[in-house]
Amino acid sequence: MLDLVAKKLFLTKGKGVHEDRLTSFEYALRDAGIAGTNLVLISSIFPPNAKLISRNEGLKQIKPGQILFTIYSKNQTNEPQRLCSASVGIARPKDTNRYGYLSEYESFGQNEQQSGDYAEDIAAQMLASSLGIPFDIDKSWDEKRQQWTISGQIYKTQNVTQSTKGDKDGKWTTVFAAAVLLV
Repeated sequence: MLDLVAKKLFLTKGKGVHEDRLTSFEYALRDAGIAGTNLVLISSIFPPNAKLISRNEGLKQIKPGQILFTIYSKNQTNEPQRLCSASVGIARPKDTNRYGYLSEYESFGQNEQQSGDYAEDIAAQMLASSLGIPFDIDKSWDEKRQQWTISGQIYKTQNVTQSTKGDKDGKWTTVFAAAVLLV
């Protein structure tokens, strides 16, 4: 049986602008450093005992043409000056033998901080519910974070987010954020 549980993962992001929508996406992948690979979109689990490594370290471990399992978010616009963002949130449990969660989130009109915070919130809510930690969905992020901290079961949340305004001349603008899993 083939064991494809990732041992490492890294975060990356990028943006691209071009007259053509697909080429704009390609440029965002180039900016993220993973354009020469084949991306496979997977669901959102942070594997047990996986190590989060730096982008630079991760990029050194991939080869052109490699199949990369990714959790990614992308957003695109051709509306001049329209703010768009793409974010991947992460929530890891204190017990590294358990799995954590990643979340994908795209938005218009939110800056990098707002989009990133929301993506973290989504991942943390999924982790909290899987750990049986009660939370009130209507509470603010800070109140929920305090609740989860008190429980002692959520180790860390973070995000990778790319945001930008649409090209002033109406060219396609793509934002991209990803967690790349290395088997």
